[in-house]
Amino acid sequence: MAGSVRDAAPEETGPAVSTEVLQRVFKTLSDPTRIRMLALLEREELAVQEVMDVLGMAQSRVSRHLGILREAGLLRDRREGTHVFYRFRPPEVPEWNEAWAVARRSFDRDPLSERDARALARVIAHRASRSRSFFDSVGPEWDALRKVFNDDALRARAIAQLAAPGLVVADVGTGTGILAAELASLGLRVIGIDSSPRMLEAARAKLGAAGLDVEWRVGEAQALPLADAEVDAVFAHMVLHYLPSPEDAFAEFARVLKPGGRAIIVDFVPHDAEWMRAELGVLWLGFDPADVERWLESAGFSEVQSETFEVSSPTRELPATFLTRAYRR
Repeated sequence: MAGSVRDAAPEETGPAVSTEVLQRVFKTLSDPTRIRMLALLEREELAVQEVMDVLGMAQSRVSRHLGILREAGLLRDRREGTHVFYRFRPPEVPEWNEAWAVARRSFDRDPLSERDARALARVIAHRASRSRSFFDSVGPEWDALRKVFNDDALRARAIAQLAAPGLVVADVGTGTGILAAELASLGLRVIGIDSSPRMLEAARAKLGAAGLDVEWRVGEAQALPLADAEVDAVFAHMVLHYLPSPEDAFAEFARVLKPGGRAIIVDFVPHDAEWMRAELGVLWLGFDPADVERWLESAGFSEVQSETFEVSSPTRELPATFLTRAYRR
């Protein structure tokens, strides 16, 4: 009979949720320390020591909780030399997503959330100060130190991405102005940006003596001293490995670029040349070009392409380098 209960279509209730999955979710997120760790690692990629510094906890306790989160599939770890860095990996299972959203909203109202955010900011500022202190100490001597990069050909490849005179170009992490000088000599209007006033003084003196007109600005890559849509192109040549939070810089690159503007990134692929930390002050031992491409796309770039090149040096064994270019959507 039409309209009878027997003929009614069964109500869709969705796939059944596994009791085992729910138990694992609740058990993992039941500890406040693990909630704090996930909130931190959602914001930044951190080493064990940095997590210890933020939370004020002993290594054994931190490592135990990181192990639980990693076993649950919530963390991505990356080994770099003698260090292991962790980052929160968004769960792919709906139950994890829903539970984390609830836990995150609850933790945001906890006074510990603000306390951890301040401590995290101090850790990231310490990273930046290490890099800035290194460059303030070497100043004009950087030209001699950086020769180990043997990157003349790489700079030429990067510059070849721009050919039209009159374009406004930001040279982020300009240092002593080597790339800025080459760009200015081609008729480009160059804004050289660096966090080290001493490096900019050396650049200003050197390029001024050569009769090259470059505008110099003190600033960080994560907070560029540029207006929105001020430049046609952004260069970051051998700069990412000095940034305290490399991923964060790409949103700034997108902000200061005009629509259709280009970002050109040059850096090392992952390597284990620990001597670079001591001798060149680097914070990171290279990057996977796939990660850089993903960061660019997330920041609003398209047509992202990378090339990898082998580099040789008469004095050191160097890792391969990559050149990544992208357009601001």
